[in-house]
Amino acid sequence: MKILKLEKSDLDKWLAEWMKSSPVYAPVQSGFGSFYDWARLEQGRMPELLPGVPKSSIKTFLFPQPETLEEFSADPADPSAFILKAPKTAEQLTIIAGVRPCDARSVSLNALPYAKDPYYSNRLRNTALVGFTCETQCSTCFCTRTGGLPTGTEGLDIAITRMDNTFLAEILTQKGELLAEAGRTGTDAGGDALSRLEQSRKNSGSPVSSADDPAPILREKDLMALYQAPFWQEIAEPCLNCGACTFLCPTCYCFDIQDEVIRDRGRRIRYWDSCMFPLFTLHASGHNPRGLKLQRVRNRFMHKLKYFPERFGPISCVGCGRCIRECPVNIDIREVYTDLLAI
Repeated sequence: MKILKLEKSDLDKWLAEWMKSSPVYAPVQSGFGSFYDWARLEQGRMPELLPGVPKSSIKTFLFPQPETLEEFSADPADPSAFILKAPKTAEQLTIIAGVRPCDARSVSLNALPYAKDPYYSNRLRNTALVGFTCETQCSTCFCTRTGGLPTGTEGLDIAITRMDNTFLAEILTQKGELLAEAGRTGTDAGGDALSRLEQSRKNSGSPVSSADDPAPILREKDLMALYQAPFWQEIAEPCLNCGACTFLCPTCYCFDIQDEVIRDRGRRIRYWDSCMFPLFTLHASGHNPRGLKLQRVRNRFMHKLKYFPERFGPISCVGCGRCIRECPVNIDIREVYTDLLAI
């Protein structure tokens, strides 16, 4: 692994060089400085790395809303038949800069169920993630309770850490090497760089130990004991079923599929859906296995903290805190899995 030492001017040059050949997205402020989210950078516009995470997660790049799966049109030679055409796939590299460790880790978690999805795999293959490790944690951040670190590098191609008045850039993948070469600046950080980074990680907090990791503990919990826990009604009572938690969560990936047709042609699209919506599980017969709010709230948390770890290993949460920050009725997932662990 190569570690480069960068000045602030070097970072600016990297971004400027990347923008010459690829679209580059990064967090910026807009709307009188109160709205902090992703935007495509243009020459002269630099990212603004505020504490915490942007409003949206990076799943907006890997699960576009909506996404065309195929296009179709009537066959001129046979009006009863249709011609199917696969959408064009983007071959140009997209660079996402300013990614926080929790968002980067969500990419690894989402790849577990989506490893064989050709649309997701192609988009991930043509996306480079340049991360900035966290210097501080917001009150809603809890990555260290989900197996992550404020200074984690999982899922990143380049991880950049501020060290006093300079930056250390860890080149973690082949894509990262190509980006560093394209940046055309930076110097070797020296032999003590790795130990300095390790000390920085040690100071930032410890990842959960295997003994305290909630995933193996929750995997061993009796399913029905968790399912029938007495606190679900209390948790669900204030929920508005607005779906904000699922749309902002980097590891929620539920979708629906719809055909849009205009005259003799159309397209099949995949768009985001939410398990918090009453229609999500409604059958054509009219039966709805999760018609009650309590059932939907319970399913969301059980999926993240019980069903997903039983199938894939880790819990489906990276501790970014978006659901806590944006929930209009202050439902807190940290309190939910504390309750589950106590059963």
